[in-house]
Amino acid sequence: MQQELIDLAWWQLAIGAALVLALAVVTYFGRLGLSRDLVVAATRMVIQLALVGLVLEALFSVAAFHWVALMAVVMLLLAGREVMARQKRRMTGGWAFAIGTVSMFISSFAVTVFALLAIVGPQPWYTPQYAIPLLGMLLGNTMTGVALGMDRLTDTAWRQRTVIEGRLMLGMSWSDAVADLRRDAMRSGMIPIINGMAAAGVVSLPGMMTGQILGGSPPALAVKYQVLVFFMIAVGTGFGTVAAVMAASRRLFDERQRLRLDRLA
Repeated sequence: MQQELIDLAWWQLAIGAALVLALAVVTYFGRLGLSRDLVVAATRMVIQLALVGLVLEALFSVAAFHWVALMAVVMLLLAGREVMARQKRRMTGGWAFAIGTVSMFISSFAVTVFALLAIVGPQPWYTPQYAIPLLGMLLGNTMTGVALGMDRLTDTAWRQRTVIEGRLMLGMSWSDAVADLRRDAMRSGMIPIINGMAAAGVVSLPGMMTGQILGGSPPALAVKYQVLVFFMIAVGTGFGTVAAVMAASRRLFDERQRLRLDRLA
């Protein structure tokens, strides 16, 4: 017999918050330097999710294309900002934000629209109950892949600048001089989603599947949606990471194929 979804009271959430505070106390006395970050991150999470919940309730009730598009653009811009913030050696002139945002737009938006039109098929295709969660999952994972790939590329290029310049002096093109760095950066960005797919169902139950099961969906249906989401995330993350690393590696060189590390902050 299927049980209805159990509602959570605020005092129950407070118990979870108390456990997080207990962990913060342990990290403080352990001198890990993470207690403040943990509390701030937990507080931000609660505020952000509460605000998103209010926005989504209003968006679901209206279900107008222009509001869905506005929400999607805001999510994309915030993801681009996070990509820029996660760079140890970010590109100057806003290029980290531009490359990350454009790469995620090309990959995540294209894959989301394709999934809505050709696979899921809601009516209308931009129905926010489907479009926003799917885009959010793709953007979140693509953001991680793009950020890891770009960070690995720029940091490695900075540390191996003498090797790259030596290759250029030997007559290599800029593309050949950083080919191995580019491959490593792409691998770095794609490994998390590959590991996630490999461990799904064996080590952990993915979040979307767990949420659907808790919401009362049949496990078989939840599995189908989760498989589709993993496929879409893998495609979006892969293409987004490749596009970002390719664009970032080209930005490291000028038109005369000289390494320009002054373009990194």
